[in-house]
Amino acid sequence: MQFWKSISSSYSNLVLTFDCCRNQSRMSSLSTLSSVCLEQGCWFKGERKIRVVADKRVKRPSSMSFRVSGNSAEKDIRIGLLGASGYTGAEIVRLLANHPHFGVTLMTADRKAGQSMDSVFPHLRAQKLPRLISVKDADFSTVDAVFCCLPHGTTQEIIKGLPTALKIVDLSADFRLRDISEYEEWYGQPHKAVELQKEVVYGLTELLRDDIRKARLVANPGCYPTSVQLPLVPLLKANLIKHENIIIDAKSGVSGAGRGAKEANLYSEIAEGISSYGVTRHRHVPEIEQGLSDVTQSKVTVSFTPHLMPMIRGMQSTIYVEMAPGVRTEDLHQQLKSSYEDEEFVKVLEEGVVPRTHNVRGSNYCFMNVFPDRIPGRAIIISVIDNLVKGASGQALQNLNIMLGLPETTGLLHQPLFP
Repeated sequence: MQFWKSISSSYSNLVLTFDCCRNQSRMSSLSTLSSVCLEQGCWFKGERKIRVVADKRVKRPSSMSFRVSGNSAEKDIRIGLLGASGYTGAEIVRLLANHPHFGVTLMTADRKAGQSMDSVFPHLRAQKLPRLISVKDADFSTVDAVFCCLPHGTTQEIIKGLPTALKIVDLSADFRLRDISEYEEWYGQPHKAVELQKEVVYGLTELLRDDIRKARLVANPGCYPTSVQLPLVPLLKANLIKHENIIIDAKSGVSGAGRGAKEANLYSEIAEGISSYGVTRHRHVPEIEQGLSDVTQSKVTVSFTPHLMPMIRGMQSTIYVEMAPGVRTEDLHQQLKSSYEDEEFVKVLEEGVVPRTHNVRGSNYCFMNVFPDRIPGRAIIISVIDNLVKGASGQALQNLNIMLGLPETTGLLHQPLFP
């Protein structure tokens, strides 16, 4: 008891600040205490509510009630996570650790069933999480929403069988393509939920927010399509660039290939080199072309080549475009600035500043910029994201926030990790 009193005396003038515009309280250090009652002069362990005596200089809401707990089950909205043993599943768990409303109460991983999450991902040891179970043993009546991080080709039948009351964000590619025949062509198997596909909303958050808000099932975009469409869609929509001769040179960290053991992803195969893959046949091509064609109302075909880089996470798309007659690179820059000036997670850099993957690492941000090409009439666009966050789990959380009526930045305002 003397220990707790000595701590309290050092914090007798605690100040909590509130970002009322975003309706969020920020209590970063307190989240490490599973249950605390805080009042000037004493800290008691074992309480379930937190009472705050705030510094008189801080204006605060008339009613403040916080529930501080490390136990996910005590949060307002119960989350099911399918495919928790992969990188995107682990990233969902990491992000939700600081989410005030979403708590993971169900986790599946067929090959790891029966294990604890910290035995699969030791860096998540500090969180109180349910044990991993098989999908067939999951009781979905105990959750309110689901993140599906299962491999491509396995998701359609599972989601088709989920209760229709659930809000679902699918991180696989199984529902991204509206054209069933195109899905079958590029993924080499028949679509197993054709009727369900008709109600799916594509989840490129900044561009399709209104549709996402009304959706029950959202197809989370792929990482490359996110980094490519965010800069190109506003420019095509404004008719500032031509629809033809769009060339995309994209590079990704190794985590984009997933956690499965593959010879091509061994350290000795990846380190000290760069390798192109999926040349002319990468599965993100039809997804990119679908999004761009929606804007132009005509078929857009792109030249897209991805490369695997000897880094863990990060993605850069360097895009070469032809400008419309009379358009300058300054016009492209201004259009992107005006399109995203009110967006938290998309930042158009000052003229001449080159985006770097280092500067978005671990965050939900996309940094982009435009440069004049040496060839007259052409421009170079560079867009960078973290492939596991804005390119996957972060955007998925952003989408579910919107679907459930929460500020979309909730749980996502982590600043990039550097160095």
